[in-house]
Order: sequence, then C-alpha cells, then structure tokens
Amino acid sequence: MEAPDCIYRGQAVSIPPTAPTPKHSLYLSNLDDQNFLRFSIKYLFLFNKSFSFDVLKSSLGRVLVDYYPLAGRLRCVDDHKLEVDCNGQGALFAEAFTHTTVHQLLESSKTPNKSWKKFLYKLEAHTFIDVPPLIVQVTRLGCGGMILCTAINHCVCDGIGTSQFLHAWAQLTRKPEAELTIVPFHWRHVLKPRDPAQVKFRHAGYTAPNPTPQVDLLKLIQSQPLVPTSFILTPSHILRLKKQCVPSLKCTSFETVAAHTWRSWIRSVDQSLPSKLVVKLLFSVNVRRIVELPQGYYGNGFLLACAESSVEELVEGNLRQGVKVVQEAKARLKEEEYVRSMVDLLEDKTVKTDLSTSLVISQWSRLGLEEVDFGEGKPLHMGPLTSDIYCLFLPVAGDANAIRVLLSVPETMVERFQYHMMRQSSEEKQQNRFF
Repeated sequence: MEAPDCIYRGQAVSIPPTAPTPKHSLYLSNLDDQNFLRFSIKYLFLFNKSFSFDVLKSSLGRVLVDYYPLAGRLRCVDDHKLEVDCNGQGALFAEAFTHTTVHQLLESSKTPNKSWKKFLYKLEAHTFIDVPPLIVQVTRLGCGGMILCTAINHCVCDGIGTSQFLHAWAQLTRKPEAELTIVPFHWRHVLKPRDPAQVKFRHAGYTAPNPTPQVDLLKLIQSQPLVPTSFILTPSHILRLKKQCVPSLKCTSFETVAAHTWRSWIRSVDQSLPSKLVVKLLFSVNVRRIVELPQGYYGNGFLLACAESSVEELVEGNLRQGVKVVQEAKARLKEEEYVRSMVDLLEDKTVKTDLSTSLVISQWSRLGLEEVDFGEGKPLHMGPLTSDIYCLFLPVAGDANAIRVLLSVPETMVERFQYHMMRQSSEEKQQNRFF
C-alpha cells in the first residue's frame, strides 16, 4: 500500500528543554564518533489511540531537561572529531494528519514500505551535522490512531540509549511529576583512548584506508535494485535450527538465527563466489558491563563483533560451524583489554568498518522498544522506518520468543534468500551449495 501524503499543521517547531540546562561541549567517544554511525536511527511506532500533541510536546520539553544533549547540535572540531554543542536549541517536532487507518497500516507493515518515509518530517540539510540530534513527527490517523516517528542521532545514542530515552519520555508523558526510573549518564570520557594507544589485538571488523578486496559484495549488492525482505522465525522454527547444533554445542537464539541468516545470505548471492573467499558477519555486542560503564550510560556502548569464515566452510559445512564462529567472535568482546584495544584503534580516523564482504546485523529484538507506552497502551507495531542493506532483528508483537528478520537484498537474490531462510531443518543435508 502506498502511504498517503501527510497534511501538516504548520511548520515543524523547535521544542527546547523546559528548564535551564548546562551549556558546554560534550565529548563523543571513539565508539560514538565512527563514520559508520553517522546517521539517525529512525523508529516508527503505530498506536491504536492518538495522544494530545500539546501533552507530547510538554513531556518532550521536560525529558530534554535530563537528556539535554539531544536538544543541542553536532559540530565538527579538528577536521574529523564530532562533539555536541549543548546549547538547548531544542528538538524538531512536526504535527501531521493522514486519512489512512491503523488496520491498513498493520496490513502493509508485513513487508517494509518505502512510502512510510512520509511519516517522518524531512528536513532539508546540507550535511549530516546540520540535522538536529532529535526529530519527531506525530501523525494522527483517520481512525483515531497515531503514528510516532523519531529520528535519533546514532553518534549520540546507541540502541540501548535510544530505548532508554524513549521510555523516559513515555514515563513523563504518563506521569509528568515523576522522577525518571533511570537517570541518564552523559559523560563519554570513560571510553577515552589511552595515550599512547595500545592496539594489542587483530580487529578483523576494521580495515586500513583504501583496501583492495578480492570481491566487493557491498558494491555488487548496491549496484542493483534492492527489495526489502522480512521473515518471522517462530520459536518452533528457531528450535529446529538449534537442534542442528545440540548436544555438542549449546547456543542462544541470537547466535543460531545470526549464523542461519549469514549462511542464507551468502548462499543467495547471484554469482559463484570463490570458495576460499573470507566473508564476515558483523554484529553489535553490548560492552557496558565489560568496561563497567555507569548505569544510565546512553552513548554508544557496543562494539561490532566479527565472525569470519571462508565461503566453502560456511556454505558447505553445517549450521553448527557457523554458530561456533559467531560464538568465538562474541567471546573476544568479553575481555576488557580487547575492548580497550579496539577503542584505541579507532583513534586513527583512517580506520574504517570493513563492509566489503560483510553482512551487518543489529539486534532490536531485546531493546524493549515494543514496550514503550505513552499512556494509551503499547504499540501495535514497532519497527524501522525503512529497510536497508543492514540486517535488523526485530521484536514480534505478542511473541517475545519470535524474531523478525528484516533485510533488503537485490531483486536477483530475493527468491533464493526466501528459500534458504525458511526451509525446514530436515532438508538441510540434501541441499547443494547454491539453490
């Protein structure tokens, strides 16, 4: 379904904090200040009932007193380094109306829809830095429901941080006089690199400038029209996948689905890949406990773990082998010295995330975003605004143990990717390398 255009109630307005806030520059850590993260995380929530625009604006201004860096603006210092100018300028807030209904949107949410971009206010900006850290659009529906769209700068917050902020905003909407359950911790110096840098490990997820990959899968994929795909893996489906790994290997649902998705993606590429080509899986791992970040830390407290395998081993081997290399990648990030080494590595701004032969997975299914309640109930649907070449693991409303896998792939890959993702485990040994 093509989403209808939104009718705006005037221009978007700036919502500043409702009380004076500190005015200073906020240092961003090397985990915040990666080129890989220079975009906004765009969430879409669909609610059965609409809320008062004035109440939402009032509670937003109140929560920005606590989360005042989100009311500031990004700026670049020393040519490359980003920081936040905490100036209290405010978040951008747009009010809109559309004639569509909750039922129509729920039907069309089963597959990602590019036209849903209409539900987020489009700000004309010359660069990423010119975009406010927080943009909100609230759209009332013809049936009385509501869409809430937020764009939150990834350099300021990670997924856990955005969820913490949205729950805080929802809490103050329900109870304006309440004290926040979690008090935000702003300072990023706890992740400052050592001087001199001590890069003691190999960090396979990053590469030196201007590498010459044997095969550039990213370039191949982006050169073709992309089609969003979406799969719901039920608990029974995940259990069947796990049974391919036990009893010799105990594994989590994430490890199993990540390895399965990685294998399915490589199997679906529309060309014969060199059997010895090393392909990678990059996935986010929360390191807050490893480096003892303070409670309420909402900056980027994750690193990309990197699993590596040759095409031959990944595709022609069994799922157990894929899960094992995922587990090994996770285990490396359990050591504080390894994490600190990666922080030090990123002090070199020529180092880049290696995307040439990588699938990137971000897990949203354990962030609690589906629980955000502004006072009229939890969302009927929660997800990203659009699909991308990065793979998302999303929550499934009403089933905490299911996982929705969302990823855009070239048109030539869609049928094969669907086949490999959803086939039954009993068929596993009967299949050839490529469909």
